[in-house]
Amino acid sequence: MKRRDPIERVRNIGIMAHIDAGKTTTTERILFYTGITHKMGEVDEGTAVMDWMAQEQERGITITSAATACRWKNCRINIIDTPGHVDFTVEVERSLRVLDGAIIILCGVGGVEAQSETVWRQADRYKIPRIAYINKMDRIGVNPERAIKQMEERFNIKPLVVQMPVGREEDFQGVIDLVHMKEIRYGDDVLGVKYKVEEIPPEYREQAEQKRIEMLEGLSDMSDSIMEKYLEGQDLSEEEIRIAIRKATLSLQVVPVLFGSSFKNKGVHPLLDAVVDYLPSPADVPPVIGYHPRTKAVEQRGPSDDEPFSAFVFKVMNDPYTGTLAFFRVYSGKTRVGSSVYNCTSEEEERISRLLEMHSNKRKDIEEVFTGDIAALTSTKVISTGDTLSVRNRPIIFSSIEFPEPVVSAFIEPRSRSEHLKLSESLNKLAKEDPTFKIKKDPMTGQTLVYGMGELHLEILMERMSREFGVKANLGNPQVAYKETITEEAEGEGKYIRQSGGRGQYGHCQIRIGPCKEGTDFEFMDETKGSVIPKEFISPIKDGIREAMESGVLAGFPMTQIKAVLTAGSFHEEDSTSIAFKIAGSMAFKDAAKRAQPTLLEPIMSLEVLTPEEYLGDVVGDLNSRRAKIASMESGGKTRTVRAFVPMSEMFGYATDLRTITQGRGLFTMEFFEYRPTAPSIMDKIVARIEGKISY
Repeated sequence: MKRRDPIERVRNIGIMAHIDAGKTTTTERILFYTGITHKMGEVDEGTAVMDWMAQEQERGITITSAATACRWKNCRINIIDTPGHVDFTVEVERSLRVLDGAIIILCGVGGVEAQSETVWRQADRYKIPRIAYINKMDRIGVNPERAIKQMEERFNIKPLVVQMPVGREEDFQGVIDLVHMKEIRYGDDVLGVKYKVEEIPPEYREQAEQKRIEMLEGLSDMSDSIMEKYLEGQDLSEEEIRIAIRKATLSLQVVPVLFGSSFKNKGVHPLLDAVVDYLPSPADVPPVIGYHPRTKAVEQRGPSDDEPFSAFVFKVMNDPYTGTLAFFRVYSGKTRVGSSVYNCTSEEEERISRLLEMHSNKRKDIEEVFTGDIAALTSTKVISTGDTLSVRNRPIIFSSIEFPEPVVSAFIEPRSRSEHLKLSESLNKLAKEDPTFKIKKDPMTGQTLVYGMGELHLEILMERMSREFGVKANLGNPQVAYKETITEEAEGEGKYIRQSGGRGQYGHCQIRIGPCKEGTDFEFMDETKGSVIPKEFISPIKDGIREAMESGVLAGFPMTQIKAVLTAGSFHEEDSTSIAFKIAGSMAFKDAAKRAQPTLLEPIMSLEVLTPEEYLGDVVGDLNSRRAKIASMESGGKTRTVRAFVPMSEMFGYATDLRTITQGRGLFTMEFFEYRPTAPSIMDKIVARIEGKISY
């Protein structure tokens, strides 16, 4: 097997940003200029290649991450275009898990917006080198200097400006490359295919020289060789500067900043050059650390075709033609159609019948994959998001992906009784694709509950279920996904005894529960001594407690942040069984939880509202009425940005209210921040409502 491209000539990148900053538009231009498409797709017209779902084309937003590949300057670039809407943040999270570099797109008018900060933090978590592209330089009110300053303050990074825009707003003509000291000017060619690389005009020369000095001063802090030559007044070659920028970018010391207007087809070519010049190849990424599934010993895989095969499944998708598609990134080794891979997570072996190179929703059959490749395979067995694939004789498990908790729920039921089974199958398929979409039976009513990241998330999933699976369902009004916890320590006892003529059932345990640290769902300890309870019954007790935690004692919400300690118990030589101790554990927990001062936790959202200055007072007044805590207010021209933390329960219908308050001119974004204890007065109302004492 021979590689299609040397590993050094491969780039795996993601394009991410706040909603409506121009991610998909930029990706469409990249595909056009690299020859993948012959006509530019437009988001506004519903013709974007990367927004292939019907819902994406209708709404003009990206919902699911789409993978594609193109070539530029003898490099293969694998691109994943991700959503900007917070309800689909799972798509960004799982994409970042397998990428080596990223382009962060900022709106030249809006600057660093709420979701920009979210994706930046996600990229920080995976230590991904980035370049920043300030888009919409042609828009009225563009302020790139403000955007760069916000990057420095909010991201706590050092932006390295490697270009200078030529004009702005309607006069934006192109950029000056400060590394090569050339002007890239886009003339009257509407498609942006024809552009000129020429000497810097005299009117821009002095300003460009000053910007270059600022760039070299910033770079000299990161590179001793650059500093030495710069201080001595020696000339620096373009190659020396390029290598220094690349090194500083890969070590996360700087973020190169570029400018453009993707919609007007200006600035995308230099952006592609920057991807090749400054972002890492799979060979630049350190070995991936994992562990042996049986011995738990630390294992690692280096980025080489000669290493044992290992890959990470970052996305599973239901395909109407091929069944289940599993998207994966190869971290080491190689494999081909006809060979077998071992799923270390599920301990199943699977024969590869088909390998696919994805281009949005289209696909191309390939025979083999190598280190650094992103591809898909058709799966006949169970493959889930977060699984590790390897060869059986050299297994390894990589760390999985942590997904955010869903914050809203709603009851769902089929429109006809005959569709109950079909509804259940459809929901399970969607839940397998999307780890932030969860399904649960309400223990009190037996109804099906669905959980998601927001109203839009659930709405889109219902549309998909209708279009893709032909199932029409009624979705109740979204409700907040509260949780329960305890505030004090308490003891409880569970004794399960059943005698029915023959062999009976006997299980008995005593436990102590108390709150544990934030971010920990459940801790369990066994403090019994001797053989009070045989060891084989300890695990069933733990399982019983976990099961009881799924339905809290206040209002039936799942319980979290609880530490349980098994302190005592007894057993019967003949009648004790695992199921009896599981039931006893559940009984003991419920007994203790009622005395441990249970309380409700509600999801708190981080909110950012952009409003014209004249409506600021009304916007803040409305937020205060929603129990919001104002964190900051910033000014930018004639607009004000309000940042606040507000309970999710107060935000249903906010989009309509904000439009009314600001006469349609206000915008907002929000994302989950944390769970916080609910005020006693609010908690009493919620509990009373759940118990049916007051109507909805």
